[in-house]
Amino acid sequence: MRRLSGRRPVIHYFHQAGDPYSVLAIQAVPLLRARYDVEVEVHAVSAPDMAAAPEPDMLKAYGLRDAGLSARLAGFSLDADISALAPDASPKALAAGDRLRRKLGHYLGAVFSFEGEWYWGLDRLDFLEQRLVPFRRADAPKGFIAPRREVTLKPVKAPARAPVFEAFISFRSPYTYLAIERVTKLAAHYGADLRWRFVLPMVMRGLPVPLAKQLYIVRDCKREAERLGLPFGRVADPVGAGTERGLAVLHHAIPAGKGAAFAQSFLQGVFAEGIDAASDTGLIRFAARAGLDAAFVEKALADPSWREVAEQNRADMFAGGAWGVPSFRVEGGAMHWGQDRLWVVEEELRAACEKP
Repeated sequence: MRRLSGRRPVIHYFHQAGDPYSVLAIQAVPLLRARYDVEVEVHAVSAPDMAAAPEPDMLKAYGLRDAGLSARLAGFSLDADISALAPDASPKALAAGDRLRRKLGHYLGAVFSFEGEWYWGLDRLDFLEQRLVPFRRADAPKGFIAPRREVTLKPVKAPARAPVFEAFISFRSPYTYLAIERVTKLAAHYGADLRWRFVLPMVMRGLPVPLAKQLYIVRDCKREAERLGLPFGRVADPVGAGTERGLAVLHHAIPAGKGAAFAQSFLQGVFAEGIDAASDTGLIRFAARAGLDAAFVEKALADPSWREVAEQNRADMFAGGAWGVPSFRVEGGAMHWGQDRLWVVEEELRAACEKP
């Protein structure tokens, strides 16, 4: 419709006052206007409800630290004066912004909407800029406003002691699927003691996941999978029995030295191959690809002790300041949530290797 009318493309940016990710994202607005022949409309919105963001107090503390990492990459500042950029946040303006955000199909602050797609904060700004290439001004500087950092696996000396690398994962998390291969490679490259800390999915812990959130996650994972060269999209949701049976096998696969192989096989099966994890055929197939036979699966399924381990892992994850997966921790340090933060995990693993 926009092409037929000849109108300039419009980006809607939704700003949440007091949100550190919004403090950074709004700093990109004038840069977008300068680099691309587009309109950027800025809307004030309320904080997401408890269903979309179930741990607001933890998010507030975690967000400040995590947003600082994004600020470092982009050269932005959490202390920047954004008063000239911030929109009117009166009750009337907030109500209008919330209505538009809901109509377009999202639930967070610090998000950009462009022609049916959503881009959260600085983490996804590169995807938006890729879409805007046809509208790039001739005098625009090269590169992206917020370049993406990725795992590099650069050479490093062998560590004097294997650094402890904890990976908190869930078998219903597509972001865990996106991370699993890189996590395994990081551990091998840096000689880390990789410890798989599996937990039950949020929805199986009594936390609701709204439809808008589910849809955004699937679409976001699809483009992230394409960026990483991973298959994705034939999804057989393992919620319930599929996840429970998978974790029972993982619990036994870990001490057998097959934890990484089974986790990757399971996650690829449910997020890329459409295999039913709740079926014996599906679960045995996942196990076989990891070098585990049907007898191993049968024995694992008869042992309910994985439940206590999953609960202890959840408690440890919460105590570390994270409540979702995948989350990572090196040498008992700060928790990093999300496959987008594997670059900082790598920094910490490298630093651990360089210690005398």
